[in-house]
Amino acid sequence: MQEPFAGRCVLVVSTNYAPEHTGIGPYATQIAEHLAASGADTHVLAGMPHYPAWRVAQEYRGRWRLRERRGGVTVHRRRHTVPSRQTAAHRALYEATVLAHGLLAPPPVRPDVVLTQMPTLAGAVLGGRLARRAGVPHVVVVQDLMGAAAAQSGIRGGGGAAAPAAAVEARVLRAADAVGVVHESFVDRVVATGVPRSRVHVVPNWTHVRAPRGDRERTRARLGWRADETVLLHAGNMGLKQGLEVLVETARLAEQEADPLRVVLMGDGNQRAHMRRLAAGIRTFSLLPPAPAGEFPEVLAAADILVVTQRASVLDMSLPSKLTSYFMTGRPVIASVAAQGGTAQEVRRSGAGTLVPPEDPEALLAEVRALAADPERAARLGAHGPRYVDERLSSRAGLARITALLRLAMA
Repeated sequence: MQEPFAGRCVLVVSTNYAPEHTGIGPYATQIAEHLAASGADTHVLAGMPHYPAWRVAQEYRGRWRLRERRGGVTVHRRRHTVPSRQTAAHRALYEATVLAHGLLAPPPVRPDVVLTQMPTLAGAVLGGRLARRAGVPHVVVVQDLMGAAAAQSGIRGGGGAAAPAAAVEARVLRAADAVGVVHESFVDRVVATGVPRSRVHVVPNWTHVRAPRGDRERTRARLGWRADETVLLHAGNMGLKQGLEVLVETARLAEQEADPLRVVLMGDGNQRAHMRRLAAGIRTFSLLPPAPAGEFPEVLAAADILVVTQRASVLDMSLPSKLTSYFMTGRPVIASVAAQGGTAQEVRRSGAGTLVPPEDPEALLAEVRALAADPERAARLGAHGPRYVDERLSSRAGLARITALLRLAMA
């Protein structure tokens, strides 16, 4: 039987791509490699790897343009500015250089369809332009709503940038042949931009890590986590929208009250140095570098509780990709997020965790204590995660939704 995309050329536009192993990069990579395995001549227009450290990876520094083969996919990379500080002005420069180099360079290929992952406005504009030039459908998958992100994330100057960003975003989405959103909480905001509801489809992200299978106690010992302490772990990007100050203050409270708690932040991002300075001298707080991909599931599973945090202002701009990995581990999740936002909806639906008010270290510490004191409840919550993954967040289901969206646009 002929593969569904045999003989077709698909262009994926995603600023983030492998070897980035957190955030949007793994999803763009799995989509492209899945399409290649389905018979498509698959090309990716990407930036230089830089996330979550916001530094260009060493082996890509000094390169202007690069073409490489990864996993059966041809990747066309374009150099762009990578800001070390996150302000609206720096973000605008980042977007402008992604767009400028994309416009100046010749089109990487003449595709039959263009699929854009939209954590960057510049990528979405480029994807739309390349699709129009080739006279082919343009499909946009909205991972982050950029106008809302400017307004809600706490980035300096974001309030003034929100309206222009939202206007560009709306034009791109209205012109697309199909729009995928990673959570249903995005639907109304996308429809409000003028996109017909019939063109908006929910395409949830999926778990892109395997289940843990190592020796949990050995991993804890290697990391220096004692058996008699409760480990609360946040893994992934350390950015402004996460509001990670609540974790530092939770650790400070635990130390003051001689609570056997260790708060661990593992990962990288533009707020990592700030967190280190803020937590200086707090013995109940630890910073870890990103775990290698092969060890990541074991480190998550070695914790007692996994935590996701967001600023109180974050409602419907994004859905943390870390949740899909958290659910796979079988550990309970505490979400310190706005109760009406998409992240809270996802945690409630999974049954794998509990909610506390955002930016409230006292409430977070109280919930950690409650779970630590009731291991049976913690185990029941954690057990819901892998089941939820099987039912809704498998890679097979996620990739099938993306290919169905492409077929719909190409019909």
